[in-house]
Amino acid sequence: MTTKPDVPGTYVFDIADSRHGHAINELCSTLTTPAHRARFLADEADYCDHFDMTPAQRTAVLQRDWRSLLDLGGSIFHVLKLATVDKLSMQHLGGVFTGMTTEDFIAAMRAGGRRCG
Repeated sequence: MTTKPDVPGTYVFDIADSRHGHAINELCSTLTTPAHRARFLADEADYCDHFDMTPAQRTAVLQRDWRSLLDLGGSIFHVLKLATVDKLSMQHLGGVFTGMTTEDFIAAMRAGGRRCG
C-alpha cells in the first residue's frame, strides 16, 4: 500500500480518491451542460438523488462545503464546475483552501505565489 506524500497545504488526488469521489465528480461534470445546470438549480436535492453519493457527499454538494468535497474524493477540476454554477472563481476556491480571502489569494498569486511551510 502506498501513502500520499505530505505536501503541506496541498490536496494530492490519487486513484483511491477518484474511486471514492466518482459520484461527486460525475455530478459536477454534468454541470457543463446548460440543461443539466437548469435541472440542478431547479431542485438540487432531487438532482443529487440521481447519483450514487454517500450522505456525506450529498451534504457537501448541497452545502457547498468545498473542503469536504475534496476530502470526500472530489477532483478540483470537477468541483470547480459546481463552483461556477454559483458564479465562483478558481481564485475564490483557492482562498477557501488556503484560509485567505479571494482578494488576498489573488494578490499572493500576483506576487509570485504563497509561501508554504
